[in-house]
Amino acid sequence: MDYDLTEEQRGIVETAREIAQKKIKPVAKHYDETEEFPWPIVEEIRKADLFSIYLPEEFGGMGGGITELCLAAEEMYKACGGITMAYGATSLCASPILLFGNPDQRKRWLPDLAAGKRLGAFNITEPGAGSDATATKATARLEGDHYVVNGIKNFCTNGKEAELYVIFASTNPARGPRGISAFVVEKGTPGFTFGKKEEKLGIRASSTYELVFQDCKVPKENLLYKEGYGLFVAQAVFDQSRPGVAAQALGVAQGALDETVAYIRQRKQFGQSVSSFQAMQHMLADCATAIECGRALLYKMTRAMDKVMKPAIEKGLREGIPIFDAMQALDTPRFTKEAGMVKVFATDAAMKITTDCIQMCGGIGYMRDFPVEKYFRDAKVLQIYEGTNQIQRNEIAMMLIKEAASKSRRDKVSA
Repeated sequence: MDYDLTEEQRGIVETAREIAQKKIKPVAKHYDETEEFPWPIVEEIRKADLFSIYLPEEFGGMGGGITELCLAAEEMYKACGGITMAYGATSLCASPILLFGNPDQRKRWLPDLAAGKRLGAFNITEPGAGSDATATKATARLEGDHYVVNGIKNFCTNGKEAELYVIFASTNPARGPRGISAFVVEKGTPGFTFGKKEEKLGIRASSTYELVFQDCKVPKENLLYKEGYGLFVAQAVFDQSRPGVAAQALGVAQGALDETVAYIRQRKQFGQSVSSFQAMQHMLADCATAIECGRALLYKMTRAMDKVMKPAIEKGLREGIPIFDAMQALDTPRFTKEAGMVKVFATDAAMKITTDCIQMCGGIGYMRDFPVEKYFRDAKVLQIYEGTNQIQRNEIAMMLIKEAASKSRRDKVSA
């Protein structure tokens, strides 16, 4: 389907597709099996300037938005979800710095992220704080010109390979959720080390580590926005990033379907191509329809987001204020409900599609030397990270209820 992409957006898709097919796909099996970090591919993505597409020109970016980021991610995830995670996790680190950073912080960190000189990571999860981020136990105590951070964060994507980490810790445990704050921590900061490397079902080329903070002195100028606003930071970032997870899911699903169609066209049973059987055709039709529905929802939504976000970004940069403050001043709408919807729909679809693709391929689909089972393994985590799909449904429902309550109040006033 034609999504009326601009010439620049088409160029981004073509560049990402070329990297995916020529650089990523030929080595996807190797990195999945060895679990090595794909530095050569990261370098190819960097040279193609894809790290910059969603960041403002002021920081070396191309001035694009979430739409451009999703277009590039979808293409590369068609080849390998694990390898491309290095790209996705870096954008997740850049987002809170862009939205909540002050001018000095933006100038300090965003150019390197835009250039791909440094990879980034975003880590809110702890052993006892997953879906319930309010249960954060890591602490950050202000002492002079530093915060002293103690605690453990886990499941950090880009792990040891990142150089900039956005992390969350409580600056005032007595205030509970309103005591949590966000910080940027640079690799090499004394007291910041790494724990175990996780062994995962899928996205095995992605590095996932435990982060350990023991009396780690983080300069107070590394505090993002204000003390106690950590959960505001996280929620605003997830509103922006969950469409990216949907793009990842659509890429994984499309990659699996492409491999499946190619296989069942040439595979013969009962004297004819497996693709000629109506049962197979109906499964193919359902898979393709779900992908196209997800794509339509995703790009309709990202365009709506970019339309209201770009004026806020321009205002924030022009006036030297955090983008979040500019969003508040412009009464920029939140996309919590829509971001949850597209994340739920696309990732649930990816899990079902990759499962069906294995079924359509039969026994070979279950084998490790055939690519479809890897798509199946890579798809599962998409229903879990950046808010499980069960939590997404809670948020969607809560937003619907709030909207209904607001409408009821307005109706009463107008009556």
